[in-house]
Amino acid sequence: MTDPLAPLLDLPGVADAVQSARDAVFQVHRHRVNLRGWATTAAEASVRAARASAALDGGPTAIPEDGTVADPVLAGSLRVAEALGVVLPTWQRAPLQALARLHVLAGADLGVERGRPRSAPGISERLDLLAGLVTGGTSAPGPLVVAVVHGELMALAPFATANGVVARAASRLASIATGLDPKSLGVPEVACLRRQDDYAAALHGFSTGEPDGVAKWVLFWCEALEAGAREARSIADAASA
Repeated sequence: MTDPLAPLLDLPGVADAVQSARDAVFQVHRHRVNLRGWATTAAEASVRAARASAALDGGPTAIPEDGTVADPVLAGSLRVAEALGVVLPTWQRAPLQALARLHVLAGADLGVERGRPRSAPGISERLDLLAGLVTGGTSAPGPLVVAVVHGELMALAPFATANGVVARAASRLASIATGLDPKSLGVPEVACLRRQDDYAAALHGFSTGEPDGVAKWVLFWCEALEAGAREARSIADAASA
């Protein structure tokens, strides 16, 4: 069978951007601090990612000094980040169950039904297709798979709320599962926050399904991965100081 993501590598600039993103993330894993002390840097990356993801969904970035988080969006994003390691095995074998679990965690304080996708036409079918890709339906490079996971979940908005937090968490799971970022050191969410208008425009391009729009999103996401690798390097550098 033809790999459904293979044609995307032929879009202008995509193959080079994917390779550049892979190289940037790989180099972060070779940082001397991350060779042994990666658990500490990964924990810091997780918190930064959760704060940025919450802010993209309208929450604050600041965590109170006493550690008590009252904002429901930030609290949900932090819960999701903390649970990714536990959810990863489910993502690898039953990604739709993993998405439901992420939504339960993200929406716990939002007062809506949690864990059940909306019943709008096409959502169930497209989620099934996405699950097929995640569980072995493609051999495309990690950055491309992650971009499609992220973009498709944002385009579908399968849940009543917290779709951004869920989609960005799923992209982190996909980064780990594909081997792109097995220690989850990168923080591309910070780049998305710093470039919110570009992020939104690129996601809109993906949602159209047009080749130019899809290419624009993949290129943006690869740039975010590279920026996230630079953020990861700054975390490692600070840890070694």
